[in-house]
Amino acid sequence: MTNVYGEWLKAQREAAGLTQQELADIAIMTRSHIAHIEAGRRIPSQEDARRLDRALGTGDVLQSFLPKQDVAVADYFEAALELEQQATVIQEFALSLVPGVLQTEGYARAVLRPSVTPRSEEECDRLLVTRLNRGKILSDPVTPLFCALVDEAVLRRHVGSPEIMAEQLTHIIGMVECERVRVHVLPFGAGYHPLLQGMLSLMMFDDQPPVAYGEGVLMGKLHDSPSLVETLQRTYTLALGDALPRKESLALLRATAKEYGHHD
Repeated sequence: MTNVYGEWLKAQREAAGLTQQELADIAIMTRSHIAHIEAGRRIPSQEDARRLDRALGTGDVLQSFLPKQDVAVADYFEAALELEQQATVIQEFALSLVPGVLQTEGYARAVLRPSVTPRSEEECDRLLVTRLNRGKILSDPVTPLFCALVDEAVLRRHVGSPEIMAEQLTHIIGMVECERVRVHVLPFGAGYHPLLQGMLSLMMFDDQPPVAYGEGVLMGKLHDSPSLVETLQRTYTLALGDALPRKESLALLRATAKEYGHHD
């Protein structure tokens, strides 16, 4: 984004005679979060903007003129998408589909094309670009630390074609082998687990409390309640304990990719 928004925030803060730390204290934020916004490295959430407006006495200006990203996602995922770009650690549980940030173009296209309401080619393309751009967070060699806990159904369910599935699993294998991501498979043999009720993403940051995002059919919700997030983190940890170790998960990914690659 351009830095007009951040520069305006900085000007208002300085006009009020406040340091970044003083503004952060008033707005109940961290100094580094304020610094990132002013430098144009981060877009504040709607709630952040509301608190900044209140702290600076700027009415609803910072809320009304939040920079808009040219992205195509479901309304319920917009806030989670912004946080995904900021997280330093992401732990995701995938129930039936490969996590969005790990999807290949072929797999993503196969997932996005079917819809309850028909989509134009243009809309499909916009959704696809947004989905693939999410994967760019893994271009950094270190941040975020990304751990995917995937149900075995993710590997077994045909999405698109055998060729698409082989390509998708090979992509994940490559990411695991270069140690950019960690992937653990929760096998069918593990039986029932509370996480099997839906998709879950846990996001941690260096300058704000952790959040959780859960998603079901045509719905999703961002959670920031400390007690609820802690409960979801414990649930994730317990499920991770039932998953296959890294090497066994990688072996299963390779074997399954080979099966897709040798179809009739």
